[in-house]
Amino acid sequence: MHRLRWLAPSRHLRWVLTCLVLLLPVLVSDALTHAADSTFSIPQSFATTEPITPIPPAPEIDPLKLALGERLFTDTRLSRGGTFSCATCHDVRTNGADSEVHDRDADGLEIPLNTTTVFNAALNFRLNWEGNVRTLEAQAAAAFENPGFMGTSIEEVLGKLRSDAEMNDLFNHIYGHGPDRDSLLDAIASYERSLLTPGSRFDLWLRGDATALSVDEQNGYKLFKSLGCISCHQGVNIGGNLFQRHGIFRPLAAAKPEILRVPSLRNVATTPPYFHDGSAPTLNSAVRRMATAQLNRTLTDQQADLIVAFLRSLTGTYRGVPVIAATR
Repeated sequence: MHRLRWLAPSRHLRWVLTCLVLLLPVLVSDALTHAADSTFSIPQSFATTEPITPIPPAPEIDPLKLALGERLFTDTRLSRGGTFSCATCHDVRTNGADSEVHDRDADGLEIPLNTTTVFNAALNFRLNWEGNVRTLEAQAAAAFENPGFMGTSIEEVLGKLRSDAEMNDLFNHIYGHGPDRDSLLDAIASYERSLLTPGSRFDLWLRGDATALSVDEQNGYKLFKSLGCISCHQGVNIGGNLFQRHGIFRPLAAAKPEILRVPSLRNVATTPPYFHDGSAPTLNSAVRRMATAQLNRTLTDQQADLIVAFLRSLTGTYRGVPVIAATR
């Protein structure tokens, strides 16, 4: 009888990891893509054979609540010392983040991980690079109380809001009572749920507009799928719906954290620098490094250019205006 011969441990581990990279996302149900918030769903009438689905319309939210949430999102009083707001690092006038490799906290110290965009964050099944937060409300609470972010506390924030007669009136009108923890977090999270960026050319193509993508962009998408990029970057947010280990074949970026929530590729052309450590300055360099580290593939110049062309078609619009890159 023939005996099965095990691969050497290192090769066996790589083989297992590669199988997981290529097969696990295919087995994940489409519901996982939308697990962050059941408010979002693709209309039953929309059908596609593609592993990516278009961004749905933003949920219907009380306009007054949205206005309050936006006001809180941009209010510098919500940080220790009153020096910055949520919008300081998450600028929705540009890419929903900024152009920095590392932002700085309330004490002026560098934040360890690169800032992720707030656009389409509501479509992720977990939040933050480590995926250690499940809801937008929980993320807002953590940002207030983390000394490395807003550097304050919810009680301190509420004290400031309660001392503002206009804010008290707004909360009373919307929630039936003055500012408290739940209404504060609900207002901010409701605003963040509205920060979707539909209308990318790729979504138009998915919806049947054959002229929305150039030949190069379509070939880039085909390559994106055939190489295996699609195994981690699929679903409505083209990522954001599973965890993955980075550096499977070769180092990719900073070694820690070892396992990350796969980032969304929506608007990716507007959000340099790339990776959790911000070490890839351009989209082309990020694509090449990802192929080498995660797929054990060395891309030709043409292959890299085609994939980048496809990724540029993922830029959507916010309030009817295309998302743009931030400038220093």
